[in-house]
Amino acid sequence: MSGNCALVAEEIKEKLGADLLRLRTKGEKPRNGFFKFFWGICVMKGFKKAPFKPYTFDPASYDLIVIGAPVWGGGPARPIRDFISKAGITGKKIALFVCHAGGEGKAMAQLKNLLSGNDIIAETSFVQVEKNLETVKQQAADWAKQLTNNNSAFSA
Repeated sequence: MSGNCALVAEEIKEKLGADLLRLRTKGEKPRNGFFKFFWGICVMKGFKKAPFKPYTFDPASYDLIVIGAPVWGGGPARPIRDFISKAGITGKKIALFVCHAGGEGKAMAQLKNLLSGNDIIAETSFVQVEKNLETVKQQAADWAKQLTNNNSAFSA
């Protein structure tokens, strides 16, 4: 909703020379203030759906899949959980990152659970992206470099 994960994903994409799928919900959603939090809570609790705009994604096309998620209420954002449950990702090398304002909660553990049947090769957390923009960009670049240095990450 704030674009923090998108910013980190873009940095990683550039460093890896990777494809990027940014999930977007249908319709305009509030992006700031009270209504942003109200809408987010309703989606998180399952009172509202966050249907996606059309996208194409074939997990069979990739050896390594990097998944980023904002943390909502101590867990990964509901739209990311919905995507993972529908995407059919199995037997893949996965790198995970989360973006949060200071509390990762159980987000990483929940993502790993959703992605059981895959090899989680790397994970990291980005804190207060907007307030630490240059530091976060460097952290994302360094993490992407570690992924490319991990020879097993790109073997079939």
